[in-house]
Amino acid sequence: MTIDEPRGAVLAREDRLPPERVALVDLLDRLLAGGVVVSGDLVLSIADIDLVRISVRALIMSVRSTDEE
Repeated sequence: MTIDEPRGAVLAREDRLPPERVALVDLLDRLLAGGVVVSGDLVLSIADIDLVRISVRALIMSVRSTDEE
């Protein structure tokens, strides 16, 4: 990779990115259509003693309804 060449071009050439640009809205639509799982842990500790522990597990997906009349 040279300084003049953007990082995205290198990744696209290595087939690690699609060759076309994807808008953020399109990316979110693709992710939400299939669903996204977000998980993480946050631990606040002092002197190796855990004081606060927060665990997050979330499933985010779009919901589509069919209106039959």
